[in-house]
Amino acid sequence: MAWLKDRLRRARGWAAPVLLVGIVAAPAAGHAQQASGAEGAPAPTDASVAAPPDRAPAATGQVSLPTGAAPVQPSSEQGSAAPAEATTQSAEQGAAAPAEAATRTAAEQGAVAPDATPAGAPPAAAGDASGEAAGAPLSDPAPGLPGDAPTQASGEVPPAPPDLTPEPGQRKFESVVVGTSETRTSGSVHVLKPSQLERFKRDDPSMVLMTVPGVYARGEDGFGLRPNVGLRGVNPDRSKKVTLLEDGVLFGPAPYSAPAAYFFPLVTRMQSVRVLKGPSAIQQGPQTVAGSVEFITRDIPASESAWLDIAGGGYLYGKAHGVFGASTERAGFLLEGLHLRSNGFKELDGGGTTGFRRNEWMAKGRYWLVPDGEVRQSLNLKLGYSDEVSNETYLGLSDEDFRANPLRRYASSALDRMEWHRTQVAVSHVLEAGSLAITTTAYRHDLTRAWRKINRLGGAAIATVLADPTSARNSIYYGVLTGQLDSSSSQELLFIGPNDRTFVSQGVQSVARWTTTTGPLSHNLEFGARFHFDSIDRLHTEDAFRMAGGELVATHTATSTTANNKDATHALALHVTDAIAWGPLVLTPGVRLEVIRSRSYDRLTGEDTNGALEVLMPGMGAFGALTPNLGLFAGAYRGFSPPAPGQPDSVGAERSINYETGARWTRRGERLEVLGFFNDYSNLTAICTFSSGCVDDDLDRQTDAGRAHIYGLEVFAEKVFRPGGGLTFPVTASYTFTRTELLEDFQSADPQFGNVKAGDELPYVPRHQLSASVGVEGRLGGVAVSALYIDTMREKAGQGEAPPGELTDSLLTFDVNANWNFSRWGQLYLSARNILDTVEIASRRPYGARPNAPRTVILGFKLTH
Repeated sequence: MAWLKDRLRRARGWAAPVLLVGIVAAPAAGHAQQASGAEGAPAPTDASVAAPPDRAPAATGQVSLPTGAAPVQPSSEQGSAAPAEATTQSAEQGAAAPAEAATRTAAEQGAVAPDATPAGAPPAAAGDASGEAAGAPLSDPAPGLPGDAPTQASGEVPPAPPDLTPEPGQRKFESVVVGTSETRTSGSVHVLKPSQLERFKRDDPSMVLMTVPGVYARGEDGFGLRPNVGLRGVNPDRSKKVTLLEDGVLFGPAPYSAPAAYFFPLVTRMQSVRVLKGPSAIQQGPQTVAGSVEFITRDIPASESAWLDIAGGGYLYGKAHGVFGASTERAGFLLEGLHLRSNGFKELDGGGTTGFRRNEWMAKGRYWLVPDGEVRQSLNLKLGYSDEVSNETYLGLSDEDFRANPLRRYASSALDRMEWHRTQVAVSHVLEAGSLAITTTAYRHDLTRAWRKINRLGGAAIATVLADPTSARNSIYYGVLTGQLDSSSSQELLFIGPNDRTFVSQGVQSVARWTTTTGPLSHNLEFGARFHFDSIDRLHTEDAFRMAGGELVATHTATSTTANNKDATHALALHVTDAIAWGPLVLTPGVRLEVIRSRSYDRLTGEDTNGALEVLMPGMGAFGALTPNLGLFAGAYRGFSPPAPGQPDSVGAERSINYETGARWTRRGERLEVLGFFNDYSNLTAICTFSSGCVDDDLDRQTDAGRAHIYGLEVFAEKVFRPGGGLTFPVTASYTFTRTELLEDFQSADPQFGNVKAGDELPYVPRHQLSASVGVEGRLGGVAVSALYIDTMREKAGQGEAPPGELTDSLLTFDVNANWNFSRWGQLYLSARNILDTVEIASRRPYGARPNAPRTVILGFKLTH
């Protein structure tokens, strides 16, 4: 059986690219003749193309669209960065079956009734700059992109795009949040659209998310396999303080019982990403103290479409990504596969690979039960499978070794290896009746993972040894860790073993949206309910090894079990919001209720603990339009993060009152937003994990830190310059300033805190962070350059000047991406990540200094059919 499992695992690794090539090579005779109205029509760059008005789907974060609505305008930024995959939704969609309803969100499309738009409000967003004016003339799209319809020969002026400006009295599609457009929402909202994601072709979710102000990340493996993401000062460890969703459904392995996100979907296959902060956060839960991050997967195409993306680069990087889909009047499907691999950039003492390979598959299907009439209904199905094998470790380096060679990896980590596989299924029913839209989804995710890694030394803490490797006592342990000395006693044994965990996450959720009026007020209401269950089953074991001649040798002593327990949670969540528009003013009151019942059973001690918690989270946001382009917004809401199962009665939930206020300027191709935020914690919490450096006895133990303040400033600017001649110059910049302060003394077993004094700052929150990009794009291709600066971060709570070894390095990196559209069906691209090869200490958690990824150059091509 073990032999069979190994062969199946290997088969998955090579089957992905082979099958993807087969998908693209599949015959599609007569495709051009069958595609209605596609000849000569330029394809939109962003995949968020509206469905036909008579079959507009309801979706997460949007209201239904009545018959007679106008189609969406093309993106305000249609340069060479437009991905080939975006062309899977071409101009043919105006007469084709609608895109799926269950997985579309506010990041992709929505409809706002005219009475929901305040008089004098800023124009609705329709492009990357979130500032297309309603009814404004459209800019010329960049023709000649892969998948576009035929264009004129090089050097000729491309034909003008069709005028899609809504007729008077018609309604237009726009991104909406809580019933209001992205530009008029009362909270901080950022939507990363397909062209923005495509511009730099990043695989690391952290690098993508840090282009949004208020989002931080703690580096770990350099690839982003298990990102540590935080919003507005929350602890980024394993992203456990952020609500994470895919197509409106929680994707964390166990969002309530064990919120540490050991699984993250590959951002490479996402169509868009939406980040919510401020009062909008109460729409999603259970983590509302910071906000939510939602990943939007690819739509089912309106007609037969296929494309392939193949790339290779440094450290034997490889990518094979393919999509094939089609639709009829009543049904449609999409198949997508992605294989990603690397031999790793770290250099293992004694030799060996330090890389990974990962596969993700997704299948979608849609069937319209009732495609026409006053009441329309559809069924949607999404299936997914993912797996990973990575030679990753928690072991880092001493600071001296890092300065000598930051890519070195000690011999004692030679056996470290993570393996996991995950399945997902989601079935949705969508009902639309006039101004009412109801989407109901049943889902289940299963994740099984085993991470074999070095856990500890027999006689000393690894982190302590690496912090001071030259002391008389630590020098021996250091020699064993590095393989320079052989183990000579039980104190010098290395304990290595798998943390084996099985996760289940399942539930049923329903969201209803209704648009109505009461006198001079217009209402966009959203009602949501979710019944959710998740669990985690832990079995942690370890075996003793000795170091001999630079290699690990098993001692064949009895295997010890360090943890054997199961946590489970049932949760009922309800929320309601109402965007009330009156003239230039929009008020958005809302409330969220979480009812949580948990159980923790320790098989080693026989201890059985039950928990119960109910919490009500009200919120209020306001937006006022001062001019057609400028508006002010403000909001306040209650933040919440539930305690993990099995905590003593004295431990409470994380609670805060969060405030924000700011100004937003939007105009065609422009957006400028400046806001301040203040999070007033009545109880800030921290949960011990391996990744933060906790030992077995303290794992999953929560610490209540009491009162704390987190405050700061966020700035976002975006503009697309259009000098003419078919060229565009997209420019973006985001800046975040953050200060933190713990207001009470306390002690914690978590090494990130320790003995805390009032006035200490939180760990892993940079005071300054800046992201910026500039590009030039045209019909034949484009070039884009981005920069990211991350200030130093404390690695342990403290104040004043940080002691040596308790501060990360500041980091400034540059990425460059260039592409050439060599035909209407093909594109070549070159991507240089961290082109200056800047390598600094990104983190010392849990055991020693670890680097960011070094320079990696990637060459790839895309083919579209």
